[in-house]
Amino acid sequence: LSSLPLQILLYVNGIYYIFYFLATLAMIIYKSQVFSYPDDLLAPDLAVLFLMAILEVPRSYLGFKGNLTEAEAPLGLSLGLTVGSVVLCVYLLLWQTYVLWADVLLNAVLLSAYGLESGLKVMAIAAFVS
Repeated sequence: LSSLPLQILLYVNGIYYIFYFLATLAMIIYKSQVFSYPDDLLAPDLAVLFLMAILEVPRSYLGFKGNLTEAEAPLGLSLGLTVGSVVLCVYLLLWQTYVLWADVLLNAVLLSAYGLESGLKVMAIAAFVS
């Protein structure tokens, strides 16, 4: 009953997130050098990025584990962590100090992947329960 599309998306999203993290970190460094980035606002933007990276590890692990073992609980926890990651992603999309077009593009792709992944997780949980 494991979902192959979910497993593939979890893998691809893991690879994309590494790129996303490095690109967003590079853009924050770039913005802090090029623009007059207020020092008191640089720390929250970096904290959100690093908190998102910390959430990504258990989110992906629980997604992989729950799908492969056909267990609802790890997939449900992964789904809950996905909600937290979406909130942090929306912060980086809308409320960080400076938002470049590259930020919009990176966050839109990540939010789309989170949405598709969440739908597949819900379908997998429904299949495991029945």
